[in-house]
Amino acid sequence: MSVSVAENLMAYEQAADASNNVKVEDYAFLVKRIAHHMMARVPSCVQVEDLIQAGMIGLLEAAQKYDGSKGASFETYAGIRIRGAIVDEMRRGDWAPRSVHRNARRVAEAINTVESRLGRDAKDYEIAEELGIELDEYHEIVKDSASTRLFSYEDTFEEDESKIAPSVSGVSIRGPSEVVHKAALQKALAEAIRHLPEREQLVLSLYYEQELNLKEIGQVLGVSESRVSQIHSQAALRLKSRLSDWESPAV
Repeated sequence: MSVSVAENLMAYEQAADASNNVKVEDYAFLVKRIAHHMMARVPSCVQVEDLIQAGMIGLLEAAQKYDGSKGASFETYAGIRIRGAIVDEMRRGDWAPRSVHRNARRVAEAINTVESRLGRDAKDYEIAEELGIELDEYHEIVKDSASTRLFSYEDTFEEDESKIAPSVSGVSIRGPSEVVHKAALQKALAEAIRHLPEREQLVLSLYYEQELNLKEIGQVLGVSESRVSQIHSQAALRLKSRLSDWESPAV
């Protein structure tokens, strides 16, 4: 993206609705915070500046459309718009090659096979053995899978459905006929999360509920940022395997 953040901020400030007294430069910190937080969902080749640029579009939309009379604070409203703009950009780009999608599906299937056979959470080395690969190769696949959008906890519970259609591996929930479906999916998801290994539950809680970024979670757990990314991705794959009945056929 060639337009600088500074130039974007100038354009956004000029476009903001003056009647709301919103100065978008005052919320640049929010864009940066959300962008850093969402780095867990993109491949390593993507720079945080790319997400910041996309988030700035969401901030502009928020400044233009915010209606303070409806009760929500601008920061809350802008946060939803910023996340939506970043996710939209991620979906348009879909930076992960098809081989990454295929490998991630293989891992989810292997997890399901191992857990069905053993009746407990599958361990890393057991999944690798099921796949017939070395443990290091398995960890690389898990790391790469962060970019595939196999499972989006955040999308499923997104508040602004007009901006982001909740989805699990391509299952889109939009029309009123899907309201019951979404409620059932949320219940199944919550139940599946409760049965994750303790560390995976903790990472998801810190990431989605406490909104810590990967570096901050690493500091809490005393592990590296890359290890947190790996735990986050494996939790997503484990949930994918346990919620396979909710998925549409993979493309």
